[in-house]
Parts: sequence; C-alpha cells; structure tokens
Amino acid sequence: MSDIHLGYRGCKAEYLIDFLDTVQCEYLFLVGDIFDLWYMRRKGLYWPQSHNDVIRKILGKAKHGTRVVYIPGNHDEDFRELDGMVFGNISIHNRYIHKTADNKRLLMLHGDEFDNAIRCSKLVAYLGERAYDVLLYTNRWLNALRRRLGFPYWSISTFLKSKVKNAVNVIHDFEQAVAHEARRAGVDGLVCGHIHHAEIRQIGDVLYCNDGDWVENCTAMVEHRDGMLEILHWSDVVKPLKQHPVTDADKKIA
Repeated sequence: MSDIHLGYRGCKAEYLIDFLDTVQCEYLFLVGDIFDLWYMRRKGLYWPQSHNDVIRKILGKAKHGTRVVYIPGNHDEDFRELDGMVFGNISIHNRYIHKTADNKRLLMLHGDEFDNAIRCSKLVAYLGERAYDVLLYTNRWLNALRRRLGFPYWSISTFLKSKVKNAVNVIHDFEQAVAHEARRAGVDGLVCGHIHHAEIRQIGDVLYCNDGDWVENCTAMVEHRDGMLEILHWSDVVKPLKQHPVTDADKKIA
C-alpha cells in the first residue's frame, strides 16, 4: 500500500481500517506517503481517531508476526533519515527488494525521484498540491450527492488522468522512467506509488506495479500464495462505508 496520507483530510481511513481488518499477510509493505507531513505543516495538525486506528491496526499486525516494511515517500521524507533502522517487526528502507513466491525480484520504492515536477521545482509541486486539494474537496461534495442518489463512488481525478492528454503523458513518462530504473537495478520488476494510479502491466521486460492510493481510489496490491499479483479496489469490494459529512473545517482548503 502507498499514499495513505494520514494527517490529510482526504484520507479514506475508514476503508483502510476495513481492509486491514479483513486481510492477513506475512509482509505488509508501506510504499511511501503514509503520513502527509506537507499538509500538516501547511494547514496545522489534523488527526482524527480513524487515523489513530490505522496506526494501531498496523502496529497490531506487526505485534502478531507480520513483517512491516516502511518505505518513506516525499510527503513523509523526514523518515528517510532512518533508512536501515529496525523497530521490532517494523523496518525502514528507502529502497527494498522483495522476492515473490514465484521468484520474481521486485524493487520497491515510492517513485517521487522520477517525478520531474517535484525534482525540478518546489513551486510547481506546491501549486500542484493546492490544485489537488481543490479537486479532492470537489470530489467529496460530488460523491456525497452520488451516495444520496444511490450511485457508487467515482473519482474526478482518476477520470481526468485517463482523459486529459497531458496527464496521460505524465503518467506514461513516469512509468517509463521507473521501468528504466528497474532495468538498471537488474530486477524483474518494480513496485511504486506516488502518482495515485494503480496498475500492473508489463513494460518491455519489466513488470511495472503501482499500488495506487487511499485518498481517491482505495487500492492495494496483494501477492497470492502462488506469487500472482492483484490490485484490489477496496471501495468496490465492500459496500460504501458511512462517511463523515463535509464540515466547515473541511472547507478551509485555501
């Protein structure tokens, strides 16, 4: 899993809690942006009980034998200084190689180092983040209306990413860049997050895997016992959960 963004108002913690309650695993990989330190520094501390519960669920899994590997991203980059440290059954790595049950070697990293907007311009990254806040705010209102009308969850951002040419090109360039990095590292494939666009596909000789996010799409990638990889869209798997209403505090996005 990646891009949970705990501490951010758009985090869909209730769906994630349901997922963690349902799934049992030997390994749990947290592939960056688990905490949104950027948002909390800019807007102040936002930490509802549901975000606390996510941490408790993860720690509970670690306590009962699940090996948790935390790979920090750009929104929680402060933790990259702890690379190589181990806390009980939780380890922190900036990069990690996982071998699947069918002997594929997968390089795991968040992927922000291959995002030109972040790497080349902090201002562009900041403006992009603000625009994304507005989009997600609009998405919450739209989906509140859709729930009342009996329609399922729908993501504006995901729709735009699939339809707007520039967004499609950015995703394509990102995928090609990380695939090149996997070839350079001599592995069979790569698992990343960052762009909130879940996908498993072959790019030449590289297996490209992106596990998506828990802000828009509620997706996770799972490995079955035979090594088969699958993307789960948890908001589609379970019935819509009760959502908190949009409050005055949620409206303060600018």
